[in-house]
Amino acid sequence: MRNFMQHTLAQPIKCDGISLHQGAHVTMTLHPAPEHFGIWFKRTDIAKAEHALIKADVHNVVDTRLCTVLENAYGVRVSTVEHVMAALWGSGIDNVLIEIDGSEVPVMDGSSEPFMFLIECVGVVAQDAPRAMLKVLKTVTVRDGDSVATIAPCDDGFMLDVDIMFAHQAIGAQRYSFDATETTFKQSLSRARTFGFYHEVEAMRAAGLARGGSLHNAVVINEEGIMNHDGLRYHDECVRHKALDCIGDYFLTGMRFLAHVTTSRPGHNINNALMRALLAQSDAWIVVQEHDAFVPAHMVHAAQSLGVSAIIS
Repeated sequence: MRNFMQHTLAQPIKCDGISLHQGAHVTMTLHPAPEHFGIWFKRTDIAKAEHALIKADVHNVVDTRLCTVLENAYGVRVSTVEHVMAALWGSGIDNVLIEIDGSEVPVMDGSSEPFMFLIECVGVVAQDAPRAMLKVLKTVTVRDGDSVATIAPCDDGFMLDVDIMFAHQAIGAQRYSFDATETTFKQSLSRARTFGFYHEVEAMRAAGLARGGSLHNAVVINEEGIMNHDGLRYHDECVRHKALDCIGDYFLTGMRFLAHVTTSRPGHNINNALMRALLAQSDAWIVVQEHDAFVPAHMVHAAQSLGVSAIIS
């Protein structure tokens, strides 16, 4: 049975680890938050409290080079938020305050699984407010070089189709189709790790990136193939991780979707561009309460034409 209410953590939970790009030791604490709070990061290393808060929001994304970076009006940033955002989505969390003593989320093992494990350890509780969903009514498409992403109406839930293409024989062409629910995310995507190519590491570090990357927190590929001694967690782990990133980036809307996303060669830039393009087209979507979300799109249009807004939150 579906629970249509908002959810938060039962109690706080702390973790620490190395940040992927800065290579710094970071401590992060997830706190329960009240109804309608949403997801916020708080930089505990920032002296002025009013400068320390950064909302997890599509429009606060300021950099998408190899990770998603958020920034508030005071120029305070937090980066590599996509894996913990995906874990919150997969754990059914709507409201949480994330305190962090640095500017980058710890990478853990390169996937969302460690964050989901921590959340499972403390538990999740339902709150006294219904959950809102974003129901897509019209198709929206964006392009970025060779990358294409489309979000379209879907009355059956959230469907995600992802394909990638890399020249390296260890990856090649991969496609993953996913009926996205909290259960399927945990079973099929949560363990998929970030990946990179060994020959690119030196250039990335010169650019201030991947300084904390290692075989302990990423799939690393060289000319011979996969360098990790234990190999891959899934035969198509790379495309599954891209799907994980999509979910984390899309959840910066603050809502779950009733939609079908098809994306070819996705990355953080086009993920954010798709969400911005969708939200900018006000007639392409509607916010509904989750218990009303599965009303067919044609009925929503009919209700709107008659001035009926009962299903709209």
